[in-house]
Amino acid sequence: MPELPEVETVCRGLRPWLEGRRLASVIQRRPDLRWPLPENFAQRLEGRMIVRIDRRAKYMLAHLDDGWVLLMHLGMSGRMAVAADPDAPFEPHDHVVFLTDEGCQVRFNDPRRFGFMDLLPAEGIETSAHFRGLGPEPLGNAFNGPELAARLAGRRTPIKAALLDQKTVAGLGNIYVCEALYVAGLSPKRQAHTVQGKRAERLAAATRSVLTRAIAAGGSSLRDYRQASGELGYFQHDWAVYDKEGQPCPDCDCTVAATGGIQRLVQANRSTFYCPRRQR
Repeated sequence: MPELPEVETVCRGLRPWLEGRRLASVIQRRPDLRWPLPENFAQRLEGRMIVRIDRRAKYMLAHLDDGWVLLMHLGMSGRMAVAADPDAPFEPHDHVVFLTDEGCQVRFNDPRRFGFMDLLPAEGIETSAHFRGLGPEPLGNAFNGPELAARLAGRRTPIKAALLDQKTVAGLGNIYVCEALYVAGLSPKRQAHTVQGKRAERLAAATRSVLTRAIAAGGSSLRDYRQASGELGYFQHDWAVYDKEGQPCPDCDCTVAATGGIQRLVQANRSTFYCPRRQR
């Protein structure tokens, strides 16, 4: 599933094409995605101007000129693509198509249909069912060592699980939690409540650093992920531990012969990759 860097990359890719543009036409090619689309979905969007596009956690938000917000989630295989040829036939899984007043066409394609869209009033959006209880943005000013330490205090669960809980930090997923824990030198098996003080400072800084580098690289290509331009992300070439079981750790003197190299364990039905010597 696309994580925060991938969603942020898609948002940035869509802004030049959609921000400040009016939706001349919206084609709804099916009544539902993961859930039913809002009633009169296409009609409510047509004629509206997209004032700005931003992101909250793993959601994309298109703020409209009538005070409503188009919320979009990519799900597992969804992608927003700017059509190179707007006259080209639709692909089988092009479910929603946006056409702007300048002739740009953006298609939402989702083979598995785990993505979804909704329309919400901008006022009070943070209290909606989608956002209620979400933790701070890891790239925002509210996220730092003391804030992270406070959210982990008393949590008797592995730090990996705590970070995947969207109430702790918004938008983190399996890949970037593995990478952030590696950079911070913390074992994914460590109890969350022990990550206080300097450990929390290290982890907050590592999380911000890993996400920033991933966004700069265009995210990671994992199965169906693509940027809005259709290009692949490249951060997977910079993974330190993720999906590298049995390979040598890039930043310490452990060897495959001595320690087995990067190890994999399963936590909450998800693969965790880490260096047992570097991460404590």
